[in-house]
Amino acid sequence: MTKPVKQKSWIKRLGGIVAVAVILSGCASQPQAVDEVNDPLEGVNRAVYGFNEVVDTWFLRPAATLYRSLLPPPVQNGIHNMLSNLSTPIILLNDILQGEPDRALNTVSRFAINTTVGVLGFNDPAKDMGFKQHSEDFGQTLAVWGIGEGPYIVLPIFGPSSPRDAIGLVVDYFTDPVNIWANNTDRDNFPMGRSLVSAVDTRAYYYDAIEDMKKNSLDPYVAMRSFYMQRRQAEIMNNDQPKVKAAPSLSFDFDAPSPGDEEITEAR
Repeated sequence: MTKPVKQKSWIKRLGGIVAVAVILSGCASQPQAVDEVNDPLEGVNRAVYGFNEVVDTWFLRPAATLYRSLLPPPVQNGIHNMLSNLSTPIILLNDILQGEPDRALNTVSRFAINTTVGVLGFNDPAKDMGFKQHSEDFGQTLAVWGIGEGPYIVLPIFGPSSPRDAIGLVVDYFTDPVNIWANNTDRDNFPMGRSLVSAVDTRAYYYDAIEDMKKNSLDPYVAMRSFYMQRRQAEIMNNDQPKVKAAPSLSFDFDAPSPGDEEITEAR
């Protein structure tokens, strides 16, 4: 009888997080122009950025280097595809929350094809069939609902973010069916293991781009901040037109039970 109690606790946490997000809708604003810098905490952010660089230098970069040297590019690409396939439920949920039925259908089709024909997502035959990959998360959903992003912040380990995206990160974790399954079947270490593999995979996937930015930027902190802001706005706009909608009316019964990137090349 311990599982229902655990499940109720998850609902309380998630409900509280989303309630805070909806309250923030009072600060609703249009997406910020990419050339505007809202970084009032730059001193603190640079300190956290420096900490993250130490973690990268001593742990993440060596792990990514070893990963690239031991595994051939097709295997690296397959692992990247599998991790992307595991994130499909979160993408689907946010497609629905954003009122995007066509993108939701595309997401379902990709998952069905890649999980079966693509052998649990190791391959991406859906792409060749015209079902292109896209990224959605709860941070983007909040933006679509009109909730302002707030100031630029750098999170320890997680890197560039904003208050809106930080909330989205937490909500995505608690609503991920894979994490829910793991935490309710005494597999609590699985989410952590998955996160570590994803971190190494991501660092390896963008290895050359990150190294190039560090070597050729006069101020890598500013370059990373600019990249993050441009990338997030492009994701929110779906690389097309910005969509700002009203946040849906949400209520919670707290007592009720309840990563289109380019393929890895041979140059890696």
